[in-house]
Amino acid sequence: MNVNFGLTADDYAKYRAGFPDEFFERVFHEGIVKIGDALVDLGTGTGTLARGFAARGCNVIGVDISAQLLEQAKDICVQENLEIEFRFAKAEETGLPDSSFDVVSAGQCWHWFDRPKAAAEVQRILKPEGRALIAHFDWLPLDGNVVDGTEKLIQKYNPAWYDRFGDKTGIYPDWFRDLGEAGFANIQSFTFDLDVPYTDDAWRGRIRASSGVGASLSDEDVVRFDSELKSLLEGAEQVKVKSEAGTYLALNIPHRVFVVHAGKI
Repeated sequence: MNVNFGLTADDYAKYRAGFPDEFFERVFHEGIVKIGDALVDLGTGTGTLARGFAARGCNVIGVDISAQLLEQAKDICVQENLEIEFRFAKAEETGLPDSSFDVVSAGQCWHWFDRPKAAAEVQRILKPEGRALIAHFDWLPLDGNVVDGTEKLIQKYNPAWYDRFGDKTGIYPDWFRDLGEAGFANIQSFTFDLDVPYTDDAWRGRIRASSGVGASLSDEDVVRFDSELKSLLEGAEQVKVKSEAGTYLALNIPHRVFVVHAGKI
């Protein structure tokens, strides 16, 4: 399956909101990331993780191989008054200097890399006692829920699609081996769950921005898929959500945050 997230850059920027505040609170509280850290975010996409760290006082460089996504990232940074350097480069060959960064992060993207080469590159550019941080924020397909129905619809249109390694639990045991074989030490992990409200339109946009739909299907198939997903959501259970703008109805989508982090020897 050929995947090009640049094809869905508009939806990606609008509907893939990135990691929740609870993730950032946890990594700062545990000292994995600190205010003032020099941080490189690999596979940065539209910069959701990079922007979260920059807004909390880190000096951030975002790296990606999609020029379209990097342009979106730059535009959003202007809107949010954030200063981040974005580089068009591979995670496996960043071109950044040796032993120069406190943290290297990778959010929702480690599975797209040549993982041994990416892990070696992280080792190369980290300072002594620097920290590697691999994170995921995955929706959870539980039997009969909206996510389960959505994934079955994706597989109908795109039988070659897969959205994650492993067994769709949002847990990635292979990442421990990747870091261990690259020579990292004190490998640790944490995970927690939370529900994320999506309006019907927002969920459709989020799914169009996924690898199995907008990043790999033809324009015609994306339109047909989106129409069928809209019909599927018409019967879905919704909950009342309170916001600053008022109360609205939304789908309650279960998610899991998974993090594995380690130190450079």
